Amino acid sequence: STHCISSAASDVYKRQILMSLDGQKYGAYKRTKGIYQFKQFQLSIDHVQVDPFAPPSKMRVIMSRQKAGIPETLLDSKLKRVAISDYLTRVFHQSIQKAIYGDKNIGGIYIDHCGPEIIKRTSVVISDKHIEARIEVGLPAKGRTILGKVAAYTLSKVLPNIVEHSLRYQHLNQSRMHQQVELMVDQEDIRHQLAERHLVAFVANGSILPRQSGVSDRPMAQAIAFQSPPQFEIEFKLPSGKLMKGMGIPEGITLIVVGGYHGKSTLLEALERGVYNHIAGDGREYVITNQDAMKIRAEDGRSINNVNIQPFIDHLPGKKDTTHFSTENASGSTS
Repeated sequence: STHCISSAASDVYKRQILMSLDGQKYGAYKRTKGIYQFKQFQLSIDHVQVDPFAPPSKMRVIMSRQKAGIPETLLDSKLKRVAISDYLTRVFHQSIQKAIYGDKNIGGIYIDHCGPEIIKRTSVVISDKHIEARIEVGLPAKGRTILGKVAAYTLSKVLPNIVEHSLRYQHLNQSRMHQQVELMVDQEDIRHQLAERHLVAFVANGSILPRQSGVSDRPMAQAIAFQSPPQFEIEFKLPSGKLMKGMGIPEGITLIVVGGYHGKSTLLEALERGVYNHIAGDGREYVITNQDAMKIRAEDGRSINNVNIQPFIDHLPGKKDTTHFSTENASGSTS
């Protein structure tokens, strides 16, 4: 059955249901499916997991934009809504981690974990009237026996506190929220200007391109900041009022030629990821690439016959002639 009560008593009603399920078989959790009214939001339990080892139950926190209190100036365009949705997802995730850290009396609560890119999210959806956070909750059990008291504590005490500090403007870091919107507006403005100026990409001076490791998205500590060669340096005036200088990469063919461990791959990887906007502090906030850009990697193992590669590669082992070079198994760089 579906439970939908419009009064504040719904929270008490839900606690009573969960408490009454304590000690029963796990399948009895299905009785909790429905919509429950809290003081500041509604909780919709849409799908209840069939057993404790199945994927977590799917729920939605639905709050009116009026109660959330986020200024209309931060939500008055599609671009800004993407920035705010992304920001709220990050805050919700952080609030969950803070709430459940070290507390063994809480069932698992989950929301999408974001990388450094600012992209359209389905984890927090902003409509004209509501803000909806889509979460998963692992309904607690001991074996296959319901822990109703733990579930009641998780959904009636812990979750409302998370929601309050994740969706209500008065509890959010307002300066960071405004910063993310301003940053994304600036990034998109650069992206639009690229085409007007016949550029395919831009790398701002001061960008931190290296990552901590090959499997990390965090910027490398004490890395050398990027500085454009003088002949490629250009300037953008941004909607925020900032003047941004850096390297513009023109349409056509651009070669990056330098020895090993000098940053060729690091720059190319940053340009590859530049099709996405990035959060403040990532180091690549102002590495902007046309969104239709794609990476094409030369294959190893190609056959090459009688080609002059001397302008790019010389002094091969065995004194091979690079002006009339042939091989049945060329490396990627030679290809």
